[in-house]
Amino acid sequence: MRKLAGIVIAGIFFISMMMLFYHLPASHDLSSNEYYYRNPINGSVANESIPEHYIKYTKNETGAVNAVTAIVVEYRGFDTLGEVTVLFTAATGVSFLLSLAVRGRKREEANLILKEGSKLVLPFILLTGAYIFIHGHLTPGGGFPGGSVVASGFLLMMLAYPKFFMKDRISWFESAAGTAFVVIGLLGLVLATSFLQNFIPVGTPGQLVSAGIIPLIYIAIGFKVGSELSAIVNKMKEVQG
Repeated sequence: MRKLAGIVIAGIFFISMMMLFYHLPASHDLSSNEYYYRNPINGSVANESIPEHYIKYTKNETGAVNAVTAIVVEYRGFDTLGEVTVLFTAATGVSFLLSLAVRGRKREEANLILKEGSKLVLPFILLTGAYIFIHGHLTPGGGFPGGSVVASGFLLMMLAYPKFFMKDRISWFESAAGTAFVVIGLLGLVLATSFLQNFIPVGTPGQLVSAGIIPLIYIAIGFKVGSELSAIVNKMKEVQG
């Protein structure tokens, strides 16, 4: 019954979206506009005004030195929110599937070098991951790579110590980070003009405290990605016993 209901809901959603896009007005001929470029090979038309705007005004509008970060988190913040949602859905699905797997496989004890070495490098791994997502508006990086680095540190500990498991508190961090992301977006809607709109002074470009809400969002994303990836690895280890 649940399967049938899911198919019906998905079908209704698909048909609704098809009808929505079908009734959208047709695009105008943009080839004559100076901001548009027509590809001489296949005749496709590309909008040159948007990338030109990013290149010229990103630093002044957002205060971020890293233009890619500004585009991902602020100009196209909805995309990033969608990516985080996809990762959360994937993590939930993996945890559900692994919870049905057979447990009881015995893991071999790690050697002394891996055990002692993991304890030495773990603080540096966590510090590097935090540096990457805190400085995402200044240098290449951001919440996704920074969170992945943090998760790799906990993966190393799980490999070195068979009895090392992440506690349930990791889900608290994941929930708190996701909530913080949404709350920041809603504050933009209340204090500014739209969801995820910057409502904090951008500061001086190049300084750590700058770029408005971008560092705050990337910190939330870093914690969320690190927590979700660590939870996936932890669930895999639980299955192995």
